[in-house]
Amino acid sequence: MVCELTIVIPTFNEKDNIAPLLQSLTRVLTGMNWEVIFVDDDSPDKTWELIQDIAQSNPAVRCIRRVGRKGLSSACIEGILATAAPYVCIMDADLQHDETIVPQMLKALKQESLDLVIGSRYVDTGGTGGLSAQRVRISKVATYISGLLLKHPVKDPMSGFFMFKRSYLEQILENLSIKGFKILLDMLVSSPAGLKYRELPYTMRQRSHGVSKLGTQVIWEFFLLFADKLFGRTLPVRFISFTVIGLSGVLVHLSVLWLLYRTGATNFIPAQALATITAMTSNYVLNNYYTYGDRKLTGWGFVYGLVSFYLACSLGAFINIAFAGWLFGMNITWWLAGFLGAMAGAVWNYAVTAIFTWREIGKGQN
Repeated sequence: MVCELTIVIPTFNEKDNIAPLLQSLTRVLTGMNWEVIFVDDDSPDKTWELIQDIAQSNPAVRCIRRVGRKGLSSACIEGILATAAPYVCIMDADLQHDETIVPQMLKALKQESLDLVIGSRYVDTGGTGGLSAQRVRISKVATYISGLLLKHPVKDPMSGFFMFKRSYLEQILENLSIKGFKILLDMLVSSPAGLKYRELPYTMRQRSHGVSKLGTQVIWEFFLLFADKLFGRTLPVRFISFTVIGLSGVLVHLSVLWLLYRTGATNFIPAQALATITAMTSNYVLNNYYTYGDRKLTGWGFVYGLVSFYLACSLGAFINIAFAGWLFGMNITWWLAGFLGAMAGAVWNYAVTAIFTWREIGKGQN
C-alpha cells in the first residue's frame, strides 16, 4: 500500500542524529501511514551504512546512497522522485527542526486545500533559538535578497522545513534550477502567482551532533541560485561562476605583477609569467571548489586537472589575443575588440575545461 506521507531527509555526516531523529518521528507520527527516505551523499562517517542497517528491520525507512553526486537541493529532488506518496515533507537530519508540527502541517495541507506549508522561524511564536547570532544575520540577509525574486510575501523562504502536495511539485518540477542548498526558495520562485501556502511557526533547536554545513561554498551556491533564476535561461550558471572567478584572477594577476615588478624583485617578463601562472592556479582552485564543487577533483585527479586547466587557459589566451586583434584590424573600436576577445577566451576556457578538466564525475579522482 502506498504511504500517505513521505519525509525526505538529505544527509551528510549525520550518523549520530539518525537514531534519535527516527525515535522522535515514530513518536509523533504514530497511527499515520508514513515513511522516511534518507538521501545520503556518500558520507565519510558512513551515515548511509547505519540507515541501511536500520532499514533491514524497519520497512518505513529507506536509504538512497548517492556516489559521485552532491548537493542538498538535488538530493531532495531525488528523494521526492523516489516516492509516490501524495504528501512530501522536507526536513534536515540535524534535529534542529521541530518534528512535532509535522502532523499539523499535514492537517493544514488537507483541510485548507493548500499547496505548501512552511515551517517558519519568522511568524508568530516562531524563533531562531538554536542559531548563533552570525547564522541569524546571514539568514536574514539571505531572506531579504530572496525577496527580490519572490512573487509571494513569504516570511521564511530560507526554511529547510516544509511540506507540500506532490501534485504541486509535479507542476513546477521542470522550472526548478535544482542548484544550491535551499530547495524551498527554488520552488517558491518557480511557482505561479496563485500559490496557496501557509507558514506555521516553530522554534529552531540547538544542534546536538555533527557540524553545520553553512560555509563559503553554501553561500556561493545561494548566489548561484539567485543568478540562475535571473539569467539561467540565457547563460549557464556554471559559466557565470566561471566568469566571476576569472575576474578575481585578474586581480590576483595584477597583485602578483605589482609585487614582483614594481618592487624591483624581478624584470617584467618573468614577473608577468609568474603572475599568469599564479592567477591560473587561483582560478583553478576556486573553480574546483565552487563552480564544480559537485565534481571536485582530489588526489592525483587534482594534479591532472591543474595541468589540463593550464593548457586550456593558455590556448584561451591565444584565442583572446588573436580574435581581438582580428576585430581591431576590422576597424572595431579598441575597447569592444578587447571585450569580445576576452569573452571568446572565456567561452573557450569554460567549454574546454568542462570537457577535459571537470569531465565525468569521479573520473581522474583518487
